[in-house]
Amino acid sequence: MRRQHSPRLTAEIAAAIKRLALKEDLLQHEIAARLQINQGRVSEVLTGKRFPDVLPG
Repeated sequence: MRRQHSPRLTAEIAAAIKRLALKEDLLQHEIAARLQINQGRVSEVLTGKRFPDVLPG
């Protein structure tokens, strides 16, 4: 059985993560599930380690 890979993190996905965290008030694991990405990527975006200059979209 092959591992399923999440899509590459882009500025558009980072903007969606920030929007969901701010407007929808979702938790990190809920955002990850909705966007079908790794929860660690969500954490990196929300803490500013990745895409710090991207605005919520």
